Amino acid sequence: MPKILVIEDEAAIRRVLVKILSEENDAYSVDEAEDGLSGVEKIKKEDYDLILCDIKMPKMDGVEVLEAVKKIKPEIPVVMISGHGDLDTAVNTMRLGAFDYISKPPDLNRLLNTVRIALDRKELVVENKMLKKKVSKNYEMVGESKALSLIKSMIEKVAATDARVLITGPNGTGKELVAHWLHQKSERSNGPLIEVNCAAIPSELIESELFGHVKGAFTSAVKDRAGKFEAANGGTIFLDEVGDMSLSAQAKVLRALQENKIQRVGNDKDIKVDVRVVAATNKDLKKEIEENRFREDLYHRLAVILIQVPPLNDRREDIPLLIDYFTSKIAEEQGTAKKSFSPKAIKLLQDYDWTGNIRELRNVVERLIILGEKEVSENDVKLFASK
Repeated sequence: MPKILVIEDEAAIRRVLVKILSEENDAYSVDEAEDGLSGVEKIKKEDYDLILCDIKMPKMDGVEVLEAVKKIKPEIPVVMISGHGDLDTAVNTMRLGAFDYISKPPDLNRLLNTVRIALDRKELVVENKMLKKKVSKNYEMVGESKALSLIKSMIEKVAATDARVLITGPNGTGKELVAHWLHQKSERSNGPLIEVNCAAIPSELIESELFGHVKGAFTSAVKDRAGKFEAANGGTIFLDEVGDMSLSAQAKVLRALQENKIQRVGNDKDIKVDVRVVAATNKDLKKEIEENRFREDLYHRLAVILIQVPPLNDRREDIPLLIDYFTSKIAEEQGTAKKSFSPKAIKLLQDYDWTGNIRELRNVVERLIILGEKEVSENDVKLFASK
């Protein structure tokens, strides 16, 4: 049952609102407060789905209540109640984040319709938050090894800043997980995280992909198109396999980092962008610099913070936890019961040479779940996990 708080200093109007809402098909549980101060105290202690709040009140007015709600529990929609002389203020509260406003005396149909819409909106906001949490579970960093703990500690220190981060390590170690954690724990987490695999884009198209283009810039440019830097505005851009980027694209990325401006291919007009850059590579960029394949000035711009992700062979103590995580995840994806691994099977997997790192381990675990017995045994590992 949705729970509504009515904050109104005029007792007669408060009683009318409570009566209307509590008798609406027994749909709502209604609480009340006689002024803004007591209303905020209730909001701190109770969970409400909607707040109806008068504007002119003693001790704390409706604007102050709205500002407090946005700090304490920003997901709760607030509908303002305005007298005739408060309409300008009511409109201004919309800019401050109020869901809507209702004039006194309240019209029954308008009131109930606004309440229903606001509650539906609240439900959507909660669902979206739950979906975000589910999405973030796809990027869990599993393990308790010293190496992984150091990475998590580094992320905690760096995420809240706008410092650029260069993530290095072999393929399959989870560099993209570090990038997602950096974004999700940052002040930009409500903004976009745009991923670009620089190795997967042909060198002649990488500039268009990153910076966009205007119509006619090249043969297939049939219309204007925004690039990844524009799409990431207000958020984070993750340049994966940055070591594979062409030198001409590197020059443009360097300018974007220096000036916070880009130019679409075929146009000399500057476009301002507010983007945090996180990059990753499996290459030794210092060696690439020596061989004139990577710009040294760009390296120093990207590598403000360096995070080295170790190969799985250097954190074998995490393998049992990773096996358990993957078996749970695969069972959930396939809608089947979770299989267990015998201690000997786990020990055997810990002793393997994981050249493909965590990505390879995940594939082997899935293969063993499909082909192995109810409890994956040492024999199953010998039969089905061979390289």
